[in-house]
Amino acid sequence: MSSGLPHSGSPRASASLPPAGLPGLDPRFSRLVDVPESGGARSTRQWHVLDNGPELERLGVTPAGTILCVHGNPTWSYLWRSLVTAATDAAARAATDASSQPATDAPANAAAAPAGPATAPAGWRVIAVDQLEMGFSERTGYSRSLEQRVRDLGDLTDALRLEGPVITFGHDWGGVISLGWAVEHPDLLAGVMLLNTAVHQPEDAPVPAPLRLALARPVLGLATVGTPGFLETTLALAHPPLAAEVKDAYRAPYQSAERRGGIGAFVADIPVDARHESRGELDRIADAVRGLTVPALLLWGPRDPIFSDRYLDDLIDRLPQADVHRYEGAGHLLAEDVDYAAAALAWLAERGPGATAAASSPAHGATGGGATGGGATDGTTRDGAADARPPLWHQLDQLAESGETALVEMVPSPGAPPRRISWRLLATRVRQLAAGLSRAGVRPGDRVSLLVPPGADLTAVLYACLRLGAVVVVADAGLGLPGLTRAVRGARPKHLIGALPGLTAARALGWPGQRISTARFPAPVARALGVSHSLADLVALGTDAALPPEPAPGDIAAILFTSGSTGPAKGVVYTHEQLAAVRDAIAAQYGVGVGSGLVAGFAPFALLGPALGARSVTPDMDVTRPRTLTATAVADAIAEADAHTVFLSPAAVANVVATSNDLTPEGREVLGTVRTFLSAGAPVSERLLAATARLMPDARLHTPYGMTEGLLMTDVTLEGIRDAGTDGPGGVCVGVAAPTTTVRISALDAAGDATGEPTDAPGVTGEIVVSAPHLKDHYDRLWLTNRAAVDRVPRAGRWHRTGDVGHLDAAGRLWVEGRLPHVITTPDGPLTPVGTEQRIESVPAVLRAALVGVGPQGVQQPVAIVETRLGTRRVGLASPELSAAVRRASQQDLAAVLVVPRLPTDIRHNSKIDRSRLAAWAGGILAGGRMRRP
Repeated sequence: MSSGLPHSGSPRASASLPPAGLPGLDPRFSRLVDVPESGGARSTRQWHVLDNGPELERLGVTPAGTILCVHGNPTWSYLWRSLVTAATDAAARAATDASSQPATDAPANAAAAPAGPATAPAGWRVIAVDQLEMGFSERTGYSRSLEQRVRDLGDLTDALRLEGPVITFGHDWGGVISLGWAVEHPDLLAGVMLLNTAVHQPEDAPVPAPLRLALARPVLGLATVGTPGFLETTLALAHPPLAAEVKDAYRAPYQSAERRGGIGAFVADIPVDARHESRGELDRIADAVRGLTVPALLLWGPRDPIFSDRYLDDLIDRLPQADVHRYEGAGHLLAEDVDYAAAALAWLAERGPGATAAASSPAHGATGGGATGGGATDGTTRDGAADARPPLWHQLDQLAESGETALVEMVPSPGAPPRRISWRLLATRVRQLAAGLSRAGVRPGDRVSLLVPPGADLTAVLYACLRLGAVVVVADAGLGLPGLTRAVRGARPKHLIGALPGLTAARALGWPGQRISTARFPAPVARALGVSHSLADLVALGTDAALPPEPAPGDIAAILFTSGSTGPAKGVVYTHEQLAAVRDAIAAQYGVGVGSGLVAGFAPFALLGPALGARSVTPDMDVTRPRTLTATAVADAIAEADAHTVFLSPAAVANVVATSNDLTPEGREVLGTVRTFLSAGAPVSERLLAATARLMPDARLHTPYGMTEGLLMTDVTLEGIRDAGTDGPGGVCVGVAAPTTTVRISALDAAGDATGEPTDAPGVTGEIVVSAPHLKDHYDRLWLTNRAAVDRVPRAGRWHRTGDVGHLDAAGRLWVEGRLPHVITTPDGPLTPVGTEQRIESVPAVLRAALVGVGPQGVQQPVAIVETRLGTRRVGLASPELSAAVRRASQQDLAAVLVVPRLPTDIRHNSKIDRSRLAAWAGGILAGGRMRRP
């Protein structure tokens, strides 16, 4: 039967089984199915499918449901092989576990319990289809429209007598077809899962360039049918590249032009405009998807040149209940790039039929609201309660008539004197900007990316967005241009507010969003950058406009990106109530409040100044390069703001100490007025704090422990560090938990994984687990990361697995011993790096040290890499004398001691040693590689 589309060009050919020996494809799962064709036709079509149903039956496993997998173009069911295998293996394990249990249970009231066999174990049946004209299914000789393909899939499931519950799983154009089946079978449907796909093409956006090229009439037949060009281009989209034998497996059904007719017909069926035959069906499916209320999972590769994040945004809009995970670095062939099968099965265990409420609680990956400290851990929205904390802009409202200084800009422009901004002016600007943003089209819930340097503009815009109910996206320039690009594209803001450098980068790199400039540009410049408004324009728009209603405490307020020092930066989502809890925790811990003066050498902390009611100033420095801060700049900022509290990053502190000889007597006197000093963001040594204490003799020196996910978890003073001395395996003492924080340790197993039940027992080394009302809500569009962050922790309260390892001592103090990925798994058990590094750094010749593991997991050998005080220009093995001293101090059986000119650090803090990079580098060196710098 014809759909009215051009003939596929393929002669009729029966279905067949794939050849033996295709990597990863178990021939037990291949079968041919005869399917009567509906719609008035009398034909019977033959399909090839992968189906583990017979194997589950052999194992005695009752399916919990069926996963119906639909490939796109130009792949085939081979795409789903790992899911078929993983689901079958899981069922086999369940069957083995069940067979090892007693035939009957022994309940407490055994006499009342009927005897009988144990319940049969459950598993997932997976059916992965080869669509007609594709893979090893029949070549009918006709091109098939989208409507026909949806009907074809229904014919197949009818022939298989498929019963619910069914979870559909689609990729590429198979995603649309699977959703078409889903909306037609609500009685069977229990959920939908998707890899990169699209159900709607925006009218104001062009069809992706690769598809435009393939659809060009002179190219279409040659690229898709006459040659394997379209197939080969698709296979080249894997990250990392596919192995040769895997590419051959994908090519297997398409060895000749006669076998590739379906590829060309599939491309030709892409509805690029309203006149296309399949456009009506696509629109029908897209609209119907909005009515689906079943659980949904979207697994996404952002490096896809075809289905970009704008299509993900559209799917999230249509499926607001969806859990989302973006795999940074993955692309169109997500099923080959990552272990999607494990993710899908984990999601089904928590969201699928039969999942318990407790198992279904990890945080939502796309959207969601907040929870209080005693509430849920899943990011569900909390209604505004009568006892909700005052919002972050509360002090701006309270001080709106005050002429006292709120902010000081040390260098508002090159060569200009410091500029003071009063509370009255700041509060007025925030109100005007909030109203102006609303009139410019920014709506509550819209994401607004802020690419503004620290100062009065950033502060006013930030509080204006919060007051409006927009979601601020903050990713500082310290991430570097690639990291910043990933962050902005991943967050998908609708609006972008920036200074000239940020707007220029946005235009050049295609960052999304309406563009608003901090300054007025000449008209040609504004047009070139795509700027619609300036801040001055917004002030004019908002001067006489009313403010919209305040957002609720549980509404999302901000997405703050992590440093990226342990992998791609993650967007950390906070609600208004959680940000207010951060403010309250800092105010309570350090006594910062109305009338206080605060010097902040770390931009996020400076932004909390108005929320605390504190007079705040950022010293003259490049905030993306903490080592640019000098002692003189700190003294100047303290004097200008009459500040008695100073917050600096460890890298900034190191340079302040290093430049202290440049201080004038007046500068030293000013530093002597500091009463509270804070340094956080990375471990701070006693030696560095002691040097700081000599500069600020009347200050109480604190080093709080926290992270983007929770800024204040524990706190310790210099005196506290000295009182703690050294403890057990060593590490950095970060003190006791803050008043509203609970700390637990999840013990490491022999493989270095944190599998232990969280405990507060002293001397247990493992992953640090924290709970507090000011923890983040969830990670943005990272369902798997959310799941890992709350996995195996108590369900009462808000909890977060930090990824840091350490232990508690008998006094309840927390000691940080490194990061979980940096644990060395030796034959004698897991070894954390920081304690050994500290002992090595006690060697007089050593400035800094890193301990890494080289070799396979479980038998790794520790290697010390040191940066010496005298320095070196070349990489090499340590001298015999230095090596012997390091080995003695380390108290470890080191495989090698290497010397480098400089240990690499993360790009944002300039203080966290990049051990992962060093481990790979050291492994190459010891394997005979070139002695190059890490």
